[in-house]
Amino acid sequence: MNIVTNELSRLQRDALQKHFLALNAEDRRLRFGVALSDHGVCDYVTRIDFERDAVYGVYDDDMSLACVGHLARGEGFAELGVSVLPAHRGKGLGGALLARTHMHARNWGVPTLFMHCLAENGAMMHLARKQGMRIAAERGEADAYLELPPGDAASIATELFADRVALFDYALKSQAHAARRLAAAWSGLKQD
Repeated sequence: MNIVTNELSRLQRDALQKHFLALNAEDRRLRFGVALSDHGVCDYVTRIDFERDAVYGVYDDDMSLACVGHLARGEGFAELGVSVLPAHRGKGLGGALLARTHMHARNWGVPTLFMHCLAENGAMMHLARKQGMRIAAERGEADAYLELPPGDAASIATELFADRVALFDYALKSQAHAARRLAAAWSGLKQD
C-alpha cells in the first residue's frame, strides 16, 4: 500500500491539536519526553513555526490526522518527532513520514536528520533502525542520526511529485468523506 503524506500548514493547527490531544498520557510522554498536559499540547501546537519547520501528516478516511511528523530545522541538522495514533500503528505510517521528511530535509540542504527519544520507545527505535539511522543511547535517552546526501534534481522532482500526489489524495479523501456525511444525513432524513 502506498502511504501518501501531506505537508501541513498553519491552517491545519486545529487538526494537529486534535491529533496530539488524542494521544494518551503514555503516548505523549514517549512523543515529547514528558507527559504534556492538554494545555502543554495546545502551547506546543501554537508555537510551531511553519515558516522555518515542516510538518507532515497522513489523513485517515474520516479526515483526521492518523500520524504526524514535525521536522524542526536547526543549525546543520533537522530534528524529527513522530506520533501515530494507536488505531493506525503497525501500518507503516511512521516509516512513510520518516522517508518523506528525510527527502524534505535533504532538499533543504541539511546534512543530518536527527531524532531524540526515550530509549524505552521501542517503536521509534525500531523505525530508526529500519531506516538505517545510527543510534546512540545513554541514561534512558536515545539519539538517532542519519547523514543526508545533498539534494539534487531527482530528489527535488521526487518531492514536487509527492506534493502533487498529496494534494490529489487529500481532495479525493475530502470529497469521499463529504459524500459519506451527506449520505448519512440523507438516510437519516428518509427514516424520519
